[in-house]
Amino acid sequence: MSKTITYLHVRAISARAPTGILKAGGLIIRCSFGRSGAKAVKREGDGASPVGAWRMMRLFYRADRIFPPHAGLSARPLRPSDGWCETVGDRNYNRLVHMPYGASHETMTRVDHLYDVVVELSHNARPRVQGHGSAVFLHLRRPDGGPTAGCIAVSLRDMRTILKRSGRRTKIVIHA
Repeated sequence: MSKTITYLHVRAISARAPTGILKAGGLIIRCSFGRSGAKAVKREGDGASPVGAWRMMRLFYRADRIFPPHAGLSARPLRPSDGWCETVGDRNYNRLVHMPYGASHETMTRVDHLYDVVVELSHNARPRVQGHGSAVFLHLRRPDGGPTAGCIAVSLRDMRTILKRSGRRTKIVIHA
């Protein structure tokens, strides 16, 4: 097995580009950013990927669509009842919730394939600040390579490569 990657560096192609390059050791991977590019000050719903160094926390996958990815992170299958709270002011803001859920939330078992493999990043986890952004993930890229809502996205093939060489100490560094 290859050496564990400590840092994944992500840079946009241009200041407000929704596409970029992810570098890790000798790996160079095309990726997608938030539709508003990368911003140092992230706000809920702004469409920006947050600048900073974020630890890879939890790995989720769609067991009904793919086998568990080989990874240095523990993997948990997504359940149809899994959601992610995005309601500013809710006690579970920026946390995994059980659906049905009374506040606005994202469904983790999406109809498209973007969350067939998804890694929770440590952005706005501890301390969790209301309104500073929720559901910032590393997930799968759209077939057309289009932007995300504020995450980082790569192809399934590239995700598998990254996960094989990543662990709990791996950080994704998003540069402005």
